Amino acid sequence: MKIGIAADHGGFELKNILHSYLSASNYEVVDFGAHEKNDLDDYPDMVIPLAKAVAGREVERGIAICGSGVGAAIAANKIAGVRASLVNDHFSAHQGVEDDDMNLLCLGGRITGVAVAKELATTFLTAEFSGGEKYIRRLNKIIALEKTNS
Repeated sequence: MKIGIAADHGGFELKNILHSYLSASNYEVVDFGAHEKNDLDDYPDMVIPLAKAVAGREVERGIAICGSGVGAAIAANKIAGVRASLVNDHFSAHQGVEDDDMNLLCLGGRITGVAVAKELATTFLTAEFSGGEKYIRRLNKIIALEKTNS
């Protein structure tokens, strides 16, 4: 699976750890930056290109990390076709994919420990959308909303 990863200074260290972990787990990882730690960088500069790659299917899924994960989720969700969420627990990491077809996981580099981040990323990447009728109906409502608001 080809995945994208991005972080600002608040998620820089966790991004690098996850990049190595996921590469060693046989994922093809595309790094959207930051490529060096800069306390003055802004998460949208890395997260938006990642979100566009997810929406354009250049990567199958994405992981975005900022200090809390909140800003990354807000920015990513501005791109039509992206369904991003800040996730801090195992259940949401798989349920978000299974029920909501979540395609971009957001983590807080200053809140999520390394072991938990690895578990959440693995859970997110191995989960599959169920394709249930009610979930497709809900997704179609979101897609229609994106079209009317673009």
